[in-house]
Amino acid sequence: MSTMMTRKGEIVQDPPFARFLFSDPRAGWLWLIPRIWLGYQWVTAGMHKLEDAAWMQTGEALKGFWERAVLIPEAGRPAISFDWYRSFLQAMLDAQAYTWFAKLVSVGETVVGVALIVGAFTGIAALFGAFMNFNFMLAGSASTNPVLFLIAIGLILAWKVAGYVGADYFLLRMLGTPWRGIPDNKPVQPAKAGT
Repeated sequence: MSTMMTRKGEIVQDPPFARFLFSDPRAGWLWLIPRIWLGYQWVTAGMHKLEDAAWMQTGEALKGFWERAVLIPEAGRPAISFDWYRSFLQAMLDAQAYTWFAKLVSVGETVVGVALIVGAFTGIAALFGAFMNFNFMLAGSASTNPVLFLIAIGLILAWKVAGYVGADYFLLRMLGTPWRGIPDNKPVQPAKAGT
């Protein structure tokens, strides 16, 4: 977490618990169990789909999910609360996008799960997982999605330390971050006299 200054020049500090939870490498051990559990949920969901021809060959499983989601019943409430999202899914159905999108969902779920389990690019993996959960919830599928979404948000906020007990320990040091670049460990050469 970063510091913020008020107009009067006073520094607004993060609460000590938040600093520990989201910035202290020791908190990586706290994030290990939810990270691996969430990764396991994604891997099992993805592997189930990868082994199913209705997902990987025809896309019929996703087509059925979308058709049930866009359906407006004569009595009761529709699964989708937002008309714009229903229109989006209907456009995807009309374009027969389920034939390729089902493969994307299957592989995406598996990749997110593996990345979370090994702790590689944890914040990015959690972001993609949260995005999938968000879309499932928009389509009217509550199931376990709210809990998975909440854990993913925690991992996104703790991206610096959530993968510390994992591959991010090495990856973040080796690759740096986009806003800081790779650290330059070269010694500074003193200027030569007369130049």
